[in-house]
Amino acid sequence: MFLQQLVTGISVGGIYALLATGYSLIYSLLDFSNWAHGEFAMVSAYVAIVLSNIMGMPFVLAAIGGMMGGALVSFLCERLAYRRIRRNGAPNMFLMIAAMGLSNMFQQAANLIFSGQYRSYPFKLPVSTIQVASAYIGVLDLVSLGITAVIIAILVYLINKTQFGLNVRAIACNAHAAKVLGVKVDRCIATVFVLAGALAGVAGVLYGMKYNVFPTMGNVGLKAFIASVIGGLGSVPGAIVGAIILGVIETFVSAFVSSSLRDFFSFALLIVLLLVKPSGLFGVDVQDKA
Repeated sequence: MFLQQLVTGISVGGIYALLATGYSLIYSLLDFSNWAHGEFAMVSAYVAIVLSNIMGMPFVLAAIGGMMGGALVSFLCERLAYRRIRRNGAPNMFLMIAAMGLSNMFQQAANLIFSGQYRSYPFKLPVSTIQVASAYIGVLDLVSLGITAVIIAILVYLINKTQFGLNVRAIACNAHAAKVLGVKVDRCIATVFVLAGALAGVAGVLYGMKYNVFPTMGNVGLKAFIASVIGGLGSVPGAIVGAIILGVIETFVSAFVSSSLRDFFSFALLIVLLLVKPSGLFGVDVQDKA
């Protein structure tokens, strides 16, 4: 039972991590929490539903299409909304308000177009579980965990070993100085939104595979935000660690205490951490987020 729940918790935490890293990347550059980020995952899940269930596209191609849909929606939000607000010199609070409006708009649009009906993908595994010792572990959890691990490894490489990652860290430290040194700040921010949207797209499809697709599924973004705060806002490694911790805790609470108390423990952990270590487990200072 312990092994089963541990693998499930890490798998769920991996989905949170895909969203949490997007939160952290955007926060590190613009100092605001993109509340519409969870809805990018929801939009991606529905794009995959349309491509697979309605257009008959093979599921793998539909999933890739869903990821691209998340990247596109994220890019358009940055280009048409957030960038205009930034150029007007408005406070960062206006960015957060705009994100809340976009989140609500996407939810209402999904409910209007697809209704509140739960939908599932035509994705079937040959077996549902495999036996490890005396434990039965879900194949879907292992598939999700494997996909997440590969994507996060690529992301960490991009941030730490490429010119793009260096530009992102430079902007996170001081956007004005980075611009003076020749970094194309707006282009880099747009690229980060595309990357964050693609990560949210993968998370949305994986979440839909595990729990079905529905208009309010973007609320999972709140859990990713909690994970980001736990690890330290602006820290990609912190977001990953915080997401895994949160996923494991929620799974164990659901299995050994009560599923109805899962959210209670999540928010209690967040409050305790804010009281004890407001900068998060990785100690990221909001003035030096790189």
